[in-house]
Amino acid sequence: MPTFPSNPLNSPTYSRVFRKYPALFGVPFVLLIVGASFGMQQFTQTRYELHDQKVSAMSKEQELGLEKNRRKIDIREEYFKLSAAPTEEWEPKRIARPKGLPEWGVPPPEPPTDPKSKP
Repeated sequence: MPTFPSNPLNSPTYSRVFRKYPALFGVPFVLLIVGASFGMQQFTQTRYELHDQKVSAMSKEQELGLEKNRRKIDIREEYFKLSAAPTEEWEPKRIARPKGLPEWGVPPPEPPTDPKSKP
């Protein structure tokens, strides 16, 4: 016989009902979580739609003001501006190559010589 009884003397009735039928608590709980998820989806969608409207909304005066103050661009003028710019103060310097390395990189590998084949 256990030291403590497994059933208390005065257990509430809802405790006995939930113990006998656990779906009475579980199913409404799951439905509440799923329903809250769909409800929150509507709220967040509304929030982001309002944010997009604020960002993309531009009045006609603002549109006309943007076009009025725009500077005309001529590609030839930009080219001459860039070509007239002073070059940076630098000059190319050659570094010393390792000994045995030719001027223009690594030489092609020589074919292996076979002692058996003599020309």
